[in-house]
Amino acid sequence: MPITKPDDIDKVLYTSDQIQKRIKDLGQQITSDYHKLLGNEIWDRPPIAVGMLRGALIFTADLIRAVEIPMVVDFMIVSSYGNKTEPGAIQVRKDLTESVAQRHVLIVEDIIDTGHQLAYVRKLLLERQPASLKTCVLLDKAPRREVSVLLDYVGFKMEHDYFVVGYGLDYAERYRNLPFVGNLSPKAIKK
Repeated sequence: MPITKPDDIDKVLYTSDQIQKRIKDLGQQITSDYHKLLGNEIWDRPPIAVGMLRGALIFTADLIRAVEIPMVVDFMIVSSYGNKTEPGAIQVRKDLTESVAQRHVLIVEDIIDTGHQLAYVRKLLLERQPASLKTCVLLDKAPRREVSVLLDYVGFKMEHDYFVVGYGLDYAERYRNLPFVGNLSPKAIKK
């Protein structure tokens, strides 16, 4: 039985079908770009997709299946939220197991809002001297941007400052398994 919309979701912003279609398009673009960049080298030193846990787990899994080239997958946990709704100090809680030195790296993130966390991760990975560093985000929440960050691939640009959950995004570790992205009702958020 499919998951239905919980009462504390005000509105479904992106349906499962919309998300899967957009991921297919992103996968085709990433495949094309890396083919042009790497040619036959793609088989010897495939790019590394760095999924940002936990929010981007589902997006990373679906995205790498939509990319039609070999990819190595690794994960980082960089946290600044906990159970709060406002960002705090950024900490690396789980680092990569793969070396990114002289490798082509694609950071896969669920949502970019203030930009602080992605800027931190980009700086950290650039210090490790990758051959190239690109970013792919499911949701670009531009109205909350405080730091400019380069976004190479964007699933959806959000025009409103909604608190979104579903498709890996959570509030207090809830709602990650929803197959869609929805706006969480303000009354469901405990301050």
